[in-house]
Amino acid sequence: MNYFVGVDVGTGSARAALVSLNGKIIKVAVCPLEIFNPVKDFYEQSSDNIWSAVCKVVKTVTEGTSINNIKGIGFDATCSLVAIDKNGLPVSVSPSGKDKQNVILWMDHRAQKEADFINCLRHDILCYVGGKVSLEMQTPKMLWLKNNLPVSWNRAALLFDLPDFLTWKATGSESRSLCSLVCKWNYYAEPGVNGWKEDFFNQIGLQDLKENNWSKLGNKVKAPGEPVGQGLSAKAALELGLLKGTAVGTSLIDAHAGGLGMIGCTVPGISNKLSSRLALICGTSTCHMAVNEDKIFINGIWGPYYSAMIPGLWLHEGGQSATGKLLDHVIDTHPATPKILKSLENNMHIQQYLSGLLQTMANKKNIKNVSYLTKYVHVWPDFHGNRSPLADPTLKGMVSGLSLSVDEENLAILYLATIQALTVQLWYEIYFGNFDSRWL
Repeated sequence: MNYFVGVDVGTGSARAALVSLNGKIIKVAVCPLEIFNPVKDFYEQSSDNIWSAVCKVVKTVTEGTSINNIKGIGFDATCSLVAIDKNGLPVSVSPSGKDKQNVILWMDHRAQKEADFINCLRHDILCYVGGKVSLEMQTPKMLWLKNNLPVSWNRAALLFDLPDFLTWKATGSESRSLCSLVCKWNYYAEPGVNGWKEDFFNQIGLQDLKENNWSKLGNKVKAPGEPVGQGLSAKAALELGLLKGTAVGTSLIDAHAGGLGMIGCTVPGISNKLSSRLALICGTSTCHMAVNEDKIFINGIWGPYYSAMIPGLWLHEGGQSATGKLLDHVIDTHPATPKILKSLENNMHIQQYLSGLLQTMANKKNIKNVSYLTKYVHVWPDFHGNRSPLADPTLKGMVSGLSLSVDEENLAILYLATIQALTVQLWYEIYFGNFDSRWL
């Protein structure tokens, strides 16, 4: 039997799956990643650490399977910025000066000033990102790097979105994915025409990027899934435990890979029209993704992105900047958590425990639905800013209804109130004018 390997690099871990020709997942593996937080709002990673984790999980899922039967490998990853020098080595993006820390994580908020500057210039390209570039995107981060670490800026010969870094490591090809460029790099894409907007980069002070035919950013752009180079290089094949020349597909951003699967799936009784669906991709943050045949501009919603996820269709993306991260924060910082973790049995996750506890609390109080337990506790969930529809990364979170209680019941209530807040925020985004009425 022939197989394929899928690699997903998230915020906190790298994961791989061995998949059969008919789409059955045979084996999975996970490896944690390092995250550096040198100062407030700065989040960094190491591309060496990420690649090492990728190699580990790929070897794990393919162990016991003949590598002659592995016919292809594909990558997706978070939209983080990776800096590499002319020798293929990491270049520091950190105030620490350590070259190991050469990845600005997607959730890093250092480039607020640069994003504000770009937005005040009101270039036409910004209408393709909901009217305002986000400091999560790569253009503000590049401008920050040039303004604050000029030595690193000049040393960096290649700047990658993390998914494209992975295909470069796998093949040696410097090609870029249209998905990454159009969604996160202010790359211009319309039917029949695409390219870097020279006047935009001149205007914001990154005119040096056009040198050598935009080689630092990429001048060979491929559609997601298109073959990259000649497949796995000899070096990468050895590191991954696969055959040289194994096919490598052009990458996707992680949420977009999930969106492709969700929007493309078949559900009995549900329309197969792709533009009738909304995909919700949940992780450290949450992405809300929809495609349409028409180019629709919506303030506060990223896009329209042409062919970024599905060829020939325009992608729109909303989102919440901190969902999984927020739930982890609420749980990890509560005084009751250590005691609960010590008492958990049979590998039960703490969120399972809290869900059961909430039901017990509701039963004791003769409440028919656990949702009423939070009648007096309310959360504003923008602890890490608002991605959409307000597009304001400076917003902070709020909890109303706190008491002096620090027991596990108090944690359960806060946990439930946070989930409710995230759910209501999503409902608001969809139904109050952010995703255009033509989606509904």
